[in-house]
Amino acid sequence: MVELKFLGMDFGCVMGSLSKGDFPEKDCLLPLISKLLGYAIVAASTTVKLPQILKILQHKSVRGLSVVSFELEVTGYTIALAYCLHKGLPFSAFGEYVFLLIQAIILVAIIYYFSQPLGTKTWIRALLYFAVAPTLLAGQIDPILFEALYASQHAIFLFARIPQIWKNFKNRSTGELSFLTFFMNFGGSMVRVFTSLQEKAPMSVVMGSVIGILMNGTILSQILLYPAPAPAPKKGKKTD
Repeated sequence: MVELKFLGMDFGCVMGSLSKGDFPEKDCLLPLISKLLGYAIVAASTTVKLPQILKILQHKSVRGLSVVSFELEVTGYTIALAYCLHKGLPFSAFGEYVFLLIQAIILVAIIYYFSQPLGTKTWIRALLYFAVAPTLLAGQIDPILFEALYASQHAIFLFARIPQIWKNFKNRSTGELSFLTFFMNFGGSMVRVFTSLQEKAPMSVVMGSVIGILMNGTILSQILLYPAPAPAPKKGKKTD
């Protein structure tokens, strides 16, 4: 069998079967599909938060957005990326975290900008993150602590969505939340469950994607259920 490998993807098995007029076996086809979907998620992740960023910039408002939710999201992405790097998983299994983290940080910075003046607690949270994140991403912490931290990451992503879900429910409006961003998050989480199982990633990684499906799906349903918001005010509220 001719080896046709590219970016960790083995096309030789599939091409060999097709050249003989046979449909590829499951054990031959599924790993390739998993790799292709994994790289597709990574590619899509480069723009997943762009609709949300553009919506805020267009309306010059962060009305209806929970700043704590977006801050926790940055924390969750940082832990997830650090853990996957530490475990040595293939880039196709976690690469989206690189781009999601960068976009999430930009998004929080924009939310801060339109939420002036910022409270003291907000500045403390931001400074604390930038003090701790480099050490975490470099993997310079005890392995046992790393496992515990990653276990807490699921709770972080859960609580990153709950304040936003509650705020949507209380206001009967989703404010400036972007349907497209949450739709891509939801779809990406569904696909990532499949790819994580195929890549034999730790079950904790799979559970993170399952939580993503539930939380992003809930916010998606709220965006569809609640009416569009009224025009946003020009000045942001104090964030604390």
